[in-house]
Amino acid sequence: MPSFDIVSELDQHELSNALDQANREIDSRFDFKGADARVERQESDLCLHAQSAFQLEQMLDILYKKVTKRGIDLRALSPETPVVQNLRASQAVKVKQGIDSDVAKILVKHIKESKLKVQATIQGDQVRVTGKKRDDLQEAIALLKAHDFGLPLQFTNFRD
Repeated sequence: MPSFDIVSELDQHELSNALDQANREIDSRFDFKGADARVERQESDLCLHAQSAFQLEQMLDILYKKVTKRGIDLRALSPETPVVQNLRASQAVKVKQGIDSDVAKILVKHIKESKLKVQATIQGDQVRVTGKKRDDLQEAIALLKAHDFGLPLQFTNFRD
């Protein structure tokens, strides 16, 4: 029986390349000279460090440009509110990986409401869709691509 998986994954290598490029641009910019501004990776999240909240905004813009050039969807990044303490500012940026159970339930509900002849099941941080015909699966993919669920979706493991 044909099937495919719906996942939300991020290419870690491309993300680290984007971070390196962003840090290089920050080091070379005149408005960041002597500011000790940098973007760090902390496990699965990112942290921006600078002297002011304005510099954090500039750094976030640089990071977004580098990430999009590397083919990473911006919906995978969610910045939090900046924290300013004693002439230092920092901002955490969450990196979303995997499909949360709430979003997975919405995906399954959306597929079931479409009345397509496919079944969707939640398997951890991914959703598996199975059907009798390949055409039904392709219709399900088109249906999901047309709707925005707030995170980047990839369709992998397509099997006949």
